Amino acid sequence: MSNPAPFHIAFPVDDLAAARHFYGTVMGCPEGRSAADWIDFNLYGHQIVAHRVERRAAVAGHNPVDGHEVPVPHFGVVLPPADWQALADRLKGHGVEFVIEPHTRFPGQPGEQSTMFFLDPAGNALEFKAFADVGQLFAR
Repeated sequence: MSNPAPFHIAFPVDDLAAARHFYGTVMGCPEGRSAADWIDFNLYGHQIVAHRVERRAAVAGHNPVDGHEVPVPHFGVVLPPADWQALADRLKGHGVEFVIEPHTRFPGQPGEQSTMFFLDPAGNALEFKAFADVGQLFAR
């Protein structure tokens, strides 16, 4: 099912200034509205909102996927390959440490994809992926 509608996600952070720097400067997300306890960002046309809360464990656990321990929960965007590579290069240029380095997952299989995982300053896990053929997004 194709849905061009933007999604919305609200997620916890413990430091709004660090979130503003990471999402705004490092990730390059334009900032939208904000208040004393939250900031909206435009993540590739999707509305993500950093809400200040007391510190908590952002990653609940990990699941094995294609030989890697994937942090759960996580969120991100499926990007066109050129945008995915530009983001990977941007993150590397800012010295972001990857939980799972940019690589190709499931090579030669249905659902082959480029993927990378990293954490924001509050410890929230993000995954960005790209498909040479986005029609493989839900391939079995």
